[in-house]
Amino acid sequence: MAKLVSSIFIPLATVFAFFFSSSLAAVETKRFSSNLSPASLGLREEKLSHLHFYFHDILSGPKPTAVRVAEAPVTNTSSTAFGAVVMIDDLLTLGPDPDSKPVGRAQGIYASASQGEAGLLMAMNFAFTEGKYNGSTLSVLGRNKVFDAVREIAIIGGSGAFRFARGYAQAKTHTLDLKTGNAIVEYSAYVFHY
Repeated sequence: MAKLVSSIFIPLATVFAFFFSSSLAAVETKRFSSNLSPASLGLREEKLSHLHFYFHDILSGPKPTAVRVAEAPVTNTSSTAFGAVVMIDDLLTLGPDPDSKPVGRAQGIYASASQGEAGLLMAMNFAFTEGKYNGSTLSVLGRNKVFDAVREIAIIGGSGAFRFARGYAQAKTHTLDLKTGNAIVEYSAYVFHY
């Protein structure tokens, strides 16, 4: 009987040792992070690009491109509409005329984030549909003091031709209808990318 137990135990111990060492080897080969060369991702020399376009934020009419999706209990009594959250899918064009050549869409949200002045938190993607940037995006996040002549908003990333993008965008109000809230905003974006 002892011989039978030892003959069963030895193969089981060998099998257990094999699986235990295999699982340790698998754990050792997986890493959380590693250093890469930019060339391994096809990245070449970094360049600086300037993009210029117009943003059409339409809140009124039969086809608004900006829609309020949330508000706070104080929003409608606040002088700054504090707490209002607006979802956007705004047209980007080459010129200020809404019928000028489309170059993309601004998609994301802006929210009234200031109780004392017209200040928006902007979180959006510029999704381009024209030329060599067709299918690429720039991600923008920052503060927009609406009544300042020029506002600067950070470009924090991108996709496609704008992978690893960083930079800033300057916004200038071209036209604003205070009755409807409709606005056309001129954007100049300065972007480092590969």
